[in-house]
Amino acid sequence: MTTSPTTASPIRRVVLVGRAIIAIAILAAVIGQLITSVAFWTARGDVSIPLDLLNFFSFFTIESNVLAMVVLALLVAAQLGRPRIGRRFDVLLLCATTYMVVTGIVYNALLRGIELPQGATLGWSNEVLHLIAPLWMLIDWLLTAGKREVRFADLRIVAIYPVLWLVYTLLRGPVTLDQASGRSWWYPYPFLDPATHANGYAGVAVMCLIVAATVLLGAAALVAYARSRRRSLAPRTTDAARA
Repeated sequence: MTTSPTTASPIRRVVLVGRAIIAIAILAAVIGQLITSVAFWTARGDVSIPLDLLNFFSFFTIESNVLAMVVLALLVAAQLGRPRIGRRFDVLLLCATTYMVVTGIVYNALLRGIELPQGATLGWSNEVLHLIAPLWMLIDWLLTAGKREVRFADLRIVAIYPVLWLVYTLLRGPVTLDQASGRSWWYPYPFLDPATHANGYAGVAVMCLIVAATVLLGAAALVAYARSRRRSLAPRTTDAARA
């Protein structure tokens, strides 16, 4: 039996509204920062705006937020009774939540106060993408974890995208022009730039290992919580109520 939004519990209604608001906020934040950055690059006289755009969408922050926005939109649709969602979606939600939580941790621990090379930073957009949206994804998971059918084996899936992103970033960085400084290399985050480390690539490797450990430990904690909550709840959860 499908639970309609009008008969849903207060918590489900709050979650529904929160998901819709955060999805819209992420969309507005990405567009707002993009518009601000394009204006900044144009005023700076950059030769290649397409290169700037590729760099913009090469940020893990942007990519993880776009994924979170899509996942939240699907959750809203599922909660309104549109598509059916199952375990594969639960794994996708685990990935999105992990990436967003790690984005929030890494930014606020290492990068807050540092001007990142995507152009002039739009203050409210920065807070949405690095603080508000990651916090919501964590809260959403904590509130609905009992409905998530996830396993520790899913950590292998969670790790795929960050590994591919790191490989892409480290291979592309040395051959990408930094139009702001004129340097022949460009990295989205300072801790991935060998020039910022006394030990060069060894320092980058250490940071990569730290971030990888954060991803895996974060995902493991989310899975452990979901499995604990799932065991404590009644087993009868229909697909329609899983959102």
